[in-house]
Amino acid sequence: MLFHELHALLKSRFTLEADSVDFPETGQRVANFTFVSEATGILENARSGGHVPVGGECPEDAADRELNDRVALARDSEIAENARFRYPLMFRAGTGDADGVIVLLHGLNERAWPKYLPWASELCRATGRPVLMFPIAFHMNRSPDAWTDTRLMRRVSRFRTRERPETLHSTVSNAAISARLTADPSRFFWSGLQTYRDLLLLAGLVRDGRHPMIAAGATLDLFTYSIGTFLGEIVAFADEGGLFSGSRLAAFCGGPVLNRLSPASKFIVDSAAAVEMHSFMVEHLESRERLDPELKRHLSADSGPAGPWFRAFLSYGAGLETRERRIRELAPRIYATALEGDRVVPPYEVVNTLQGAARDIPVSVDTLSPGYPCRHEDPFPAGGGRHAAAVDAAFRQTFGRFCEFLM
Repeated sequence: MLFHELHALLKSRFTLEADSVDFPETGQRVANFTFVSEATGILENARSGGHVPVGGECPEDAADRELNDRVALARDSEIAENARFRYPLMFRAGTGDADGVIVLLHGLNERAWPKYLPWASELCRATGRPVLMFPIAFHMNRSPDAWTDTRLMRRVSRFRTRERPETLHSTVSNAAISARLTADPSRFFWSGLQTYRDLLLLAGLVRDGRHPMIAAGATLDLFTYSIGTFLGEIVAFADEGGLFSGSRLAAFCGGPVLNRLSPASKFIVDSAAAVEMHSFMVEHLESRERLDPELKRHLSADSGPAGPWFRAFLSYGAGLETRERRIRELAPRIYATALEGDRVVPPYEVVNTLQGAARDIPVSVDTLSPGYPCRHEDPFPAGGGRHAAAVDAAFRQTFGRFCEFLM
């Protein structure tokens, strides 16, 4: 079946509510597992700012402000959906415990899995290995339903553009994450660190033979997309406890350091949130650390390798020598595909980071040149129509290369 047909089939039947879902048409099944994060205490370090009430607001303005603040100033450590959640594992029906698994990490501001189901299905079909789709903190089903409520988020977006008229790309889709990152840009680090520790816990379960359907000591490879690659690089480079010492990293539309990304998009974050995040993480991190000892401690080696590697991927010049030395060590286990015309993750920035300033690091980087209209957030449009065959061909070619690398 063509890509859009596969997408429609998987989307129509997929659910996280059932323990398992069968897809006899592809010979695959999805099993859903419950995960309880043991790293929610980290989120107590997030320190959201507040809004000073402005006199003369009309009732509608005041109501929108209150709604915005409920989203932006919520205590992250108390969001139950982020602490206990489900994740899907796609596998070939009728197979035994797997000795190798592919962990799929998604992009920034993603709220549903259907986009990734055909990706997981093809990775599973071609490699014969299960694909474990793990949600980043406060994304997918790890966020409150209100953050995807169209009516409520339209009001948050309206408040943001009224408060900051210069804001671009504010939409219903990105209102929640934009409000949260504007109020406290450090959330990008704290939620990332929580996810990093969640992945270590998951890897430990696999190593010890305590994960159903996965053999003890199974290899965990990483298939990462967009900001998921930023997280995947930290996981692989840190290799904490040797849990990912044999892992491969397959990166799609990702790979550059943070200050070489352009996340302002109506599907990701608005321009105000992008500016606040860049200011905090890239321009003024040292001054923020002086004001926040816990942030400084977690970014140092005193709290493990994750913090220093996070810092090394914030800007191109910072930690360049250390970063490139590690990329060179791992080069045979890294493969990336960029998307031609990608404005969020430009292909030349993928090359700049992964092949180094001198272009002498032997990481293989390909560029997908689709013969149809697409964008970073939707490299394989699933609408069918006159581009259906071209989309299917690009999908098969791209994932054929990924599967060959992961095998």
